Order: sequence, then C-alpha cells, then structure tokens
Amino acid sequence: MATSSGKTSTPTPLASKRPLPKDPSSEVPSKKKSSAPPLSLSGHFVEGSIVRIAMENFLTYDICEVCPGPHLNMIIGANGTGKSSIVCAICLGLAGKPAFMGRADKVGFFVKRGCSKGMVEIELFRSSGNLVITREIDVAKNQSFWFINKKSTTQKVVEEQVAALNIQVGNLCQFLPQDKVGEFAKLSKIELLEATEKSIGPPEMHRYHCELKNFREKEKQLETSCKEKTEYLEKMVQRNERYKQDVERFYERKRHLDLIEMLEAKRPWVEYENVRQEYEEVKLARDRVKDEVRKLKDGQIPITRRIEEIEMQRHNLEAQIKAKATDIKETSQKCKQKQDVIERKDKHIEELQQALIVKQNAELDRQRRISNTRKMIEDLQNELRTTENCVNLQPQIDDITNDLRRVQDEKESCESEIIDKLKERETLEKEKKSVNDQIVQFDNLMNQKEDKLRQRYRDTYDAVLWLRNNRDKFKQRVYEPIMLTINMKDNKNAKYVENHIPPNDLRAFVFESQEDMEVFLKEVRDNKKLRVNAVIAPRSSYADRAPSRSLNELKQYGFFSYLRELFDAPAPVMSYLCSQYHIHEVPVGTERTRERIERVIQETRLKQMYTAEEKYVVKTSFYSNKVISSNTSLKVAQFLTVTVDLEQRRHLEEHLKEINRKLQAVESGLIALREKNKHLEHKDNELRQRKKELLERKNKKRQLEQKISSKLGSLKLMEQDTCNLEEEERKANTKIKEINVQKAKLVTELTNLIKICTSLHIQKVDLILQNTTVISEKNKLESDYMAASSQLRVKEQHFIELDENRQRLLQKCKELMRRARQVCNLGAEQTVPQEYQTQVPNIPNGHNSSPPMAFQDLPNTLDEIDALLTEERSRASCFTGLNPTVVEEYTKREEEIEQLTEELKIKKVELDKYRESISQVKERWLNPLKELVEKINEKFSNFFSSMQCAGEVDLHIENEEDYDKYGIRIRVKFRSSTQLHELTPHHQSGGERSVSTMLYLMALQELNRCPFRVVDEINQLLQNLPYSEKMTVLFVYNGPHMLEPNRWNLKAFQRRRRRITFTQPSQ
Repeated sequence: MATSSGKTSTPTPLASKRPLPKDPSSEVPSKKKSSAPPLSLSGHFVEGSIVRIAMENFLTYDICEVCPGPHLNMIIGANGTGKSSIVCAICLGLAGKPAFMGRADKVGFFVKRGCSKGMVEIELFRSSGNLVITREIDVAKNQSFWFINKKSTTQKVVEEQVAALNIQVGNLCQFLPQDKVGEFAKLSKIELLEATEKSIGPPEMHRYHCELKNFREKEKQLETSCKEKTEYLEKMVQRNERYKQDVERFYERKRHLDLIEMLEAKRPWVEYENVRQEYEEVKLARDRVKDEVRKLKDGQIPITRRIEEIEMQRHNLEAQIKAKATDIKETSQKCKQKQDVIERKDKHIEELQQALIVKQNAELDRQRRISNTRKMIEDLQNELRTTENCVNLQPQIDDITNDLRRVQDEKESCESEIIDKLKERETLEKEKKSVNDQIVQFDNLMNQKEDKLRQRYRDTYDAVLWLRNNRDKFKQRVYEPIMLTINMKDNKNAKYVENHIPPNDLRAFVFESQEDMEVFLKEVRDNKKLRVNAVIAPRSSYADRAPSRSLNELKQYGFFSYLRELFDAPAPVMSYLCSQYHIHEVPVGTERTRERIERVIQETRLKQMYTAEEKYVVKTSFYSNKVISSNTSLKVAQFLTVTVDLEQRRHLEEHLKEINRKLQAVESGLIALREKNKHLEHKDNELRQRKKELLERKNKKRQLEQKISSKLGSLKLMEQDTCNLEEEERKANTKIKEINVQKAKLVTELTNLIKICTSLHIQKVDLILQNTTVISEKNKLESDYMAASSQLRVKEQHFIELDENRQRLLQKCKELMRRARQVCNLGAEQTVPQEYQTQVPNIPNGHNSSPPMAFQDLPNTLDEIDALLTEERSRASCFTGLNPTVVEEYTKREEEIEQLTEELKIKKVELDKYRESISQVKERWLNPLKELVEKINEKFSNFFSSMQCAGEVDLHIENEEDYDKYGIRIRVKFRSSTQLHELTPHHQSGGERSVSTMLYLMALQELNRCPFRVVDEINQLLQNLPYSEKMTVLFVYNGPHMLEPNRWNLKAFQRRRRRITFTQPSQ
C-alpha cells in the first residue's frame, strides 16, 4: 500500500470490487449512514468488524465513505491518493494515539490543510446493534470530541468499548501502520511472543506468562536466600565446635576477666561521652553558621528583587530610547527636506540678484560710455576752438577713432564674458557641492550594506576590500558580490529576491572572464584562505530576454511584475541571474493571487511564482502526469532592504569629474580674459594718446565739427537706449520679497522641527543618562550580590564542613553507643541497668570469684582504663590459648544457629510452595502456547511453501526455567541456495521483511480471535495473490478530473457499461 501524498489533489469516493450479485441494484453505494450492515452480509461479519469508515476534511479527503467487506480487504491505488489516510482514520477513530502511526504527535495535523475541523466515524459490527464511534477534531484547540451512536461521550468510554471488542490498535500484530512496518522486524523474540499472546492467545495466556515470570523471580530469590543461610549455618556450627573446649577452660581465668569485662563495658561509654561533648560543640558552631547563612540569603532577596526591577526598568528605557531614535531620524529627515527647499529658494534669490546686477552693470557701463562720449565731445569742442585746421590728418584720426571704438567694443565684450564666467563658476561650485552631498548619501547607504556583509560574511567583506585595491590585476571588469550590486527599486520587494536567490550566490563575485576568476580565487582562497564564492556571467547576455508570457496576460491573476523588473543590476550580473534562476520568468503576485492559487496553477502552468507572503513551486508527476504544487512561507529580507543605485552613483562621480573639468576650463578662461582685458586697456590708452596727439595737430574746424556732430549722434542714441533700473529693481525686490516670505515660513517650520529634534535629543540623552544610571546601579547591585554570594558560598561551605563533621561525630556517637550497649547487652530502648551503675554484675554459673565492684568506682578516663586493662590482660595472658569473649560468642552463635535453623525451615517450605505454583501455572501456560506456536508455524510454512520459499516459526527457549527469556523466533529462506535465517532488520531486504511480516500476520489471522487486522505498505509479490470471491478490492481514485462524491453512482456506471457491451459489434 503506497504512502499517501500531501500534495494538492481532489478526493473522490472509493469504488469497491466485489462479485456482482444477480440484482445489480444491490451494489449501488449509498451515502445514507446505517447502524447495521446489509442483512445479506451481517452473518459474515464477526463481533467488532469494521462495517463503515467515514471521513470529512481528513488528510487528503474532503468527504469520503468506505465500506469494507467481511473478509480480506485489499486497498490499492496510485501513490498519494490516500490509502494510508484510511489506515490513519481507523487508528484515530478507535481512540489510537496519533504518535503510534509515526506521522505526527498532534491530532490536529491530520485535518486537511486549510480546514478548521475534521471528522472520522467508524461503524463496528455488534450482534446487539452496531457501534458507531465518531471523533470530531478541532485544529485550533488540538482537541477531540467523542460520540457513541451520536451521543457525546469521553475518550475513556470509547477505549473501554473498543477493548471490550478485543481491538488493539497499539499491537503491531493486529494493527501495523505504514510507518511502523519496519519496526515489526525490529521486535525482539520476547516482544513478538508478548504481542502474539495478546493478539491471538486466550485472555489468560498472557496473564499466566506474567505470573510465571513473577513466580520465577521470587523462586530465584528464595533459592539464593536458602543457599546463603545454609552455608552460613554450616560455618556457625563448625566454629562453635572449635570453641567448645575453650569455653570449658574459660572459667579458670574468670577472676581477672571479670574486671576486664567491666572495664571493656565502661570504656565505650567513656569514648561515647568524649565524642558526645565534641559533637555538641560542633553542633553549636554549625547552628551559628546556619543562622549566618540564613541571614545572608535573606539579605540577598531584596538585592535580587531590586536587580529584577532595574532590569525591567532598563528594558523600558531601552525601548523608549529606540522609539526616540526613530522619532529623531524621522524629524531629521524632515529638517533635511526643509533645508533643501530653503537652499533652492536662496539659489532663486541669488539668480534674481545676479540678473539685477547684470542690468545695473550694463546701465553703469552705458552711463560711463555716455560720460566718455560727452567728455570726448567737450574735448573736441575745446580743440575746435583752440586748434588750427588740418585736413591731411583727418584719415589718421578716423582710423584711430575706429580702432578705439573696436577696442572698446572688445573690452566691453571681454568684461561681459568675465561676468558670465564668474556666474558660471559660482553655478558649477554649487552644483559640485550638491553632487558631493548626494555621493555622501550614497556612501552612507552603501556602508550600511557593507556593514551587513561584514557582520554576516567577514571573509567576503575582506575579499571586497582586496578587490577594490587590486582592480588593475584583472583584464575585464569584476563585479562585487551580487548583494552589493543589486539595487531594489522598492525595498518592500527585497524578500522575493532574497528568497529566490540562495545566500551563496548573493555573496558571490561575478566575473566576465574565466582567467580573471582563477587569478582572484588563487589570491583570495589559496593565499589569503578566505571562504568566498565566484561565478561567471554567460557569454551571451540573458539580461534582455523577454519572458515566455506577457505580464499583461498574468495581471488578471494579481501578478504585478516579474522578479527581474523589481531591481537594477549591471548587465553581466542580471544575465547570470536570468540564466541561472530564470528571474525573467518568475512572476510576483499579491494576496489576490494566493486566494485564487488553484486556478493560477491550472491555467498558467507556471513553474514558480510568488504571492504576497508565499513561494509556490509547481511540478508535474513523471508517473501520473499530475500537477503537484508545494508552497513555503517567505523569510524576512536581511540584505537588500537598503536601496543603493550604484549606476546613479557612478553617473554622479562622472558628473563630478565633468564639473571639475568645467571649473578648470572656467578658471583658465577667466585668466585668459583678464589678460586680454588688461591688454585691451593698455591698447585703449595708447590709441587715446595717439588720437589726442593727432587731434592736437588737427586744426581744421570743419572736421572737428563733423566729429563733434558724429559724437553727438552717438550720444543721442546711447541716451535713447535707456533702462529703468528702479522698475527692474522694484520687480526683483518684489519677487525676492515673495521668496523671502516663503523662505521665512520654511525657516519657521525648520526652526520648529529643529526644536522638536533638539527636544527629542535632550529626551534621548536624558533617557540614556537614566539608562546609564540604572545600569550603573544594576552593576553595583550585581557586584554586591556577587560579593554576598561569594561570602555566602564560603559560609555554606563552612556550614557543609561543620555539618559533615557533625554527621560524622553523630554517626560515631551512635556507633559508640551501639558498641557500649552491645558490650552491656542492652537493647535499643533499654537504659543502663542499676547493676552497671553500682557494682560489677554477677558472673553466671557461680564463677564470681571477687567482691562486687561499683561501676562508678572504675577509672573515668580512657588512659586510666587502658592502663588498667593492659595490666589485667597481662595477668590473664598467663592462660594462653583462651579468648576473653569465647563464652559470649559461643552462646550468641548457639542462639543464631537455632534462629537460622528455624528461618531456613520456613524458607524451604515457602520455596516448595512457589515451585508447586510454578509447575501448575507452567502446565496451564506452556502446553497451550506450544500448540498455538505449532499452529502458527504450520500456517506460516504453508504460506511460504506456496511461494516456493521456506519459513518456520518456533518457540525460542534459552533456559526452560527463565520464563522472561521465552520468545517466538521467525526464520525464513527466500532462495533455495541459502539456509533458514532468523528475521532481523539487517539480514533480509525491506521487501523480504514486508512479505514475512504480512505472512506472519496472515498466519495469526487464521487463529485470530480479534475482529480485524490492518497492515499498511504491503505490495511485494501481490501478483501471486489469487482473487477470491470473498475478497473485497477497494480502488482509490483521486485527482482533478474525478467526480464529486455526491455524483458517484455505481448503478448508473453499471447500466452504462452494459449498454456499451451490448452495442459493440460481434467480432
């Protein structure tokens, strides 16, 4: 059975293939939900058999109803049609755990994508009335709502009802989902035996097995205990036999040992008292340190709370600082805009003033020429009065006059050109400043992109720096990483480009020459050990290739652009991206595109596309020619959000060079014009001097009068060519005043913005100072906390050491007390007897040979006791070979021997009872189990023999008494040249394991006491499976061209088939 696909498809009903009855109408599938199977089939169903499976919004299905047969059901269909979805529905509908199928751990994941709720309904056969279990799944809450026969209930009740019908969806021998087929072969022999017992054995078989394992464990414990006690008893008896003669000699040296016994009885009490006093001292010291530790911990609590409060305050301040920084940035941007407008107004005023100055200079020049002409007329009139007539000098005078006029015209033209050059230089300097400002703005944006590159890919950033310093090493142009050369037209669209182009190519250098790329990689990768990427642009350009479909055709689906049109890039870079990632063929759409995505996929046949927040990839199945789509959410853009038009920046740099060249040309022109003006001034003076000399020599009055008349005519013309400077100045001032009014308004707005920006800066600085103060306070508190923690650790360590010492002394006290009581033969609750406080106790058997001695009269220090003990022992040592404690040990061992004998008797009786119980339970369990395994083996072997293969199932026993090691072993052979091998996850192939699993489950089915068994993903050797009249074959058809469920009419299909059969011509 193939795996169900998660791709988009249209579910259709299942068609079941069974033997057609005599009345074809009886096979028409019905959508009416019934509580019992048809009467003609009810006799074939067993208690708990599945009669009907209904699914709604479940995995691949919208609405579907499946009606299995009472015997073998085969569900077949193409990959991804929804076969395994039916298995999932059975498991979940019968209160199975979602994780058991190995697909998902939440039940909400089984609801069809895009739906908020799903439903599974299972109808089970019962002779008393069918059981209909309904499970409704809420995706949002990931909860299930249960119904039995349309009445609300709980999952526990459903599980009880399912268990009562002997349905075990958690048992791999009964329910084997698709993703668990491989796990069946991984079952150990022991696990397989337990699963088989639960699946087909009598209800008491598994219980007997568990009882046997428990009885055997207790039997082992009893055997071990009896063996240990027997060995210990034998040792005790042997030891007492050795000491029997020593006891008889003991009383011969009793006189000295009486005192030794009393001294040894008192010595532990003295040791105990010494250690007890030391214990009390340590305990007091420990309690003092404990109080100090508690005080230190209590002192840390306010600091910890204050640190938490400060941390919250710091987070709030940082959030406010961030908000202020955003406001400052926005306000600064507005200030910059206002400044640009004011500068344009200033430039307009300067242009008006410059135009007025030109007119004023022209008027001044006209007045000067008028004045000069009048002066010349006056000079001529004076000369006319004073000089004699001189006819022959007139031509020379006329020539000089013409030269003088020509020089003056040239001088006026030169001065006008100087003024024009000055205006041009001023204009160029302003333009140069504007271009420089724009380049700085571009550099700031470029620095942001380079900072991101440096933070994420440091090696690539270092390679960029090296490339900028070594461009002369390459024959053709080398382009920096694609993420630096790409310029988004709108940074909102950066996410589409970043999700389409992999990060490795975004940081790749683009070369036009293979030789240049090899030089670059050798230097950067081999020599500098930098991890960089490099690609070569195609030889033939792809940058300008037209898409296969016009964008106008796609606009009806919500597409607004192709990826290529969203950004600018150098031609080789664009060519590489078009050839490699087909950006000229990938359209970008909106939310409207996502809403009608199924229509877009079916009608456009696009392979890739983008909606507002998702990327869709469309493929066509090689087998079924079905269109399969997958979508992924778009990641947030990281690198291309900063827009930098490198081409525009390059144009600005070229424009800046052109401006500098023009400025140099203007400066050169000004120098030349000033030199020319100086030369003309000098020549004008010379001509005036020569003319003056000739005029002095000219005496003829008529010529002077004509000249005077000519000058008067020129003067009249110059006086007529007048300019109203006051009117021009008034007009210019009016325009300047209007501009100044606008400028004043802009300045006011700019001032307000600057005040706002200043206020924001002050607020930000205040917040930063507050944050700094808070951080400082936090650091101080943390420092105090660390110091207090260090002191606390020292105190805690001291406390631990004192407590360990106290525990050691306490244990020592207890041990000494135990020894003292043991020496005095006292119980745990007994006090020291009076006789030990007043005198030496009487020696049994009348062997007391010395007067009674008071216990309190013995020495009270260990040194004195040890000295007295040494003396008495030396006296007693004369009796060699005797042990002072021989009688006590002898008596004690006698008591222990008696006690052990009684305990051993009880243990043996208990062991015999357990062995008898084991024998009884084993007989009730093992014989039926062997018969069951033999039946399974017979069925299993027959199935394998039918396939010309061999298979055996036997009961694996390592030790007959180790019931927890019993297991079922499956051995198979698929080739005649090999031996039988145990079924394992490693020895057989996947197909062989699947076939073995299927045949084992079929063998179980022959002995089955469960109502049904499910096996998924079994498609090996199905060509050998003969069709039976009892078999039900369910075909799963699924796809875009299938009928809707409510239009599925098997009766109509059969009638149509008969008509086609009857109308076919005979062959």
